[in-house]
Amino acid sequence: MLSLALAGKPNAGKSTFYRAATMADVDVANYPFTTIDANRGVSHVRTDCPCLDRDQRCDSDHCHDGKRYVPVELLDVAGLVPGAHEGRGLGNQFLDELTDADAILHVVDAAGETDEEGEPVGVGEHDPVEDLDFIEQEMDLWLASVVDRNWETVERQSRSPDFDLDEALTEFLTGVGATELDVARTLRAVDYPEDPLAWTDEHREALAREIRERTKPIVVVANKADAASTENVQRLKERNEATIPTTADGELALRRAAESGVLAYDPGDADFELVSDVSGNQRDGLERIREVMAAHGGTGVQTALDEAAYDILDHITVYPVQNETHWTDGQGNMLPDAFLLPRGSTPLDLAYAVHSDIGDGYLHAVDARENRRIAEDTELSEGDVIKIVSTAK
Repeated sequence: MLSLALAGKPNAGKSTFYRAATMADVDVANYPFTTIDANRGVSHVRTDCPCLDRDQRCDSDHCHDGKRYVPVELLDVAGLVPGAHEGRGLGNQFLDELTDADAILHVVDAAGETDEEGEPVGVGEHDPVEDLDFIEQEMDLWLASVVDRNWETVERQSRSPDFDLDEALTEFLTGVGATELDVARTLRAVDYPEDPLAWTDEHREALAREIRERTKPIVVVANKADAASTENVQRLKERNEATIPTTADGELALRRAAESGVLAYDPGDADFELVSDVSGNQRDGLERIREVMAAHGGTGVQTALDEAAYDILDHITVYPVQNETHWTDGQGNMLPDAFLLPRGSTPLDLAYAVHSDIGDGYLHAVDARENRRIAEDTELSEGDVIKIVSTAK
């Protein structure tokens, strides 16, 4: 399962975003470090279900009339403050939690109403672009400290006649969430001495920065969009084009209202429909949310999750079935499962994603949309429906 982590300074709205995205019961309060222990839950990314191409909708609980929701892990941890890599606030705990995250959703107070420590100030009194800089810097310095802690071992290993620097770096960098391919690409992108004794702090920091950019891509959640100036949002987008104007409070209000039967709304919808009578104050509040949604195409919460999974991490959704004609599993359920796979994945990759035994026993695959056998190395596409034929049951 893909893992997405919420980063940001205290009081920027991370826990509200987490609650809106997972509907989990967590503390949400207007003071720094509301979150102390990491919250780990399940959210979903949204895509079009293949059942839209059939005469009937599928049986999955994750499909809402053709809107398919695919599970991802969402992690909400303590807020970051400047100096976090040195242990300020709950910094080391936060940064260590990021190790296994595939991407970071950086929740920013786009309205500029909290300072760099997360303390309330007047609206617009803090520049949210500064928050982007310090979060990236803290992550870079944290990774650089990981490199520093391992460097004495690397220098000691270098005395061996069969020492290989690339192998030594790969050994510990894979411990912070990098793959061997990530490390190989990073080492091709940076200049460094072959002798570990010749490395400087600048070399180690450059390595850390490059590995962070490759392994911890960032989507900026420009939260409090209802109070943020257009200029602030635009400047955030200029700094990081993967910036999503968001109202986490608005999304949470809509999710609660939908659960209580007040309105019809699915996460990611650009609008909602009132289906029950509400008080004047409730109606006014909902209409204010509707105005923000109209300006940005929705509340932004679902869009941020989708941006991370489908655009930044470049994943696709593939649907394994046992019956290629009816698109069903062994119990006759239509399109019960959906898997997020990296673009470029093959039927064999899908087989292993379903179960290692299915992969080990792989025989061939069938494209259920076209009812034809496909090669083991065929590159799968978004929305593919695939039957895996395997010796494993």
